[in-house]
Amino acid sequence: MTDIKEELFKSVVELNMEKTIDLCKVALEHGIEAKGILEVLLKGLDEIGKRYERSEYFIPELIAAGELMKEALEILKPHLASKEPGAKRVKMVIGTVEGDIHDIGKNLVITLLLPLGLEIIDLGVDVPAEKFIEAVKIHKPKILGLSALLTTTMPQMKKVIETLKKENLRDTVKVIVGGRPVTPEFAREIGADAYGEDGFSAREIISKWIMEDL
Repeated sequence: MTDIKEELFKSVVELNMEKTIDLCKVALEHGIEAKGILEVLLKGLDEIGKRYERSEYFIPELIAAGELMKEALEILKPHLASKEPGAKRVKMVIGTVEGDIHDIGKNLVITLLLPLGLEIIDLGVDVPAEKFIEAVKIHKPKILGLSALLTTTMPQMKKVIETLKKENLRDTVKVIVGGRPVTPEFAREIGADAYGEDGFSAREIISKWIMEDL
């Protein structure tokens, strides 16, 4: 079994989609619990993140990692379902702000967050502040993710947070912002709770929030 896990870890790090999927199936057939398989996948993702930080991997590799994880999770999902009837999952609303139609970063974040068991409501791209507010009112999420890839659309993040305050909703949800032009300073300036430099750091932050019960 250890050999299967080692091979699985290696296939994830090497971004070998076909081998990763096959090994997930083999591991399940050999009686390895889905949770244990998921832990190996996440270790592989962490290694990919480290290689990205060392400039050994780049954006295309991160996108490939996201797709690989998405496919692997489809295999594991039926075996990862909560055994507690009616168990509640933490909800998160996410979207790319108004005026911005880029979704690669947002989609990568969603894929990396799926293993955390979140219920994710994806509003898509070019989302006006009013739609974010409406989603917060309807879904009552604990986390709100705002993405922007253009400097010209960054002010929309501030608009969303200001509107949350006006609607007395700001204290009900943690806000994390991210995207290529976004900086930690900008996040603090607009009153966001956190800044995700990339999908991996966003996952780390949100995972910590969940462990701390938000």
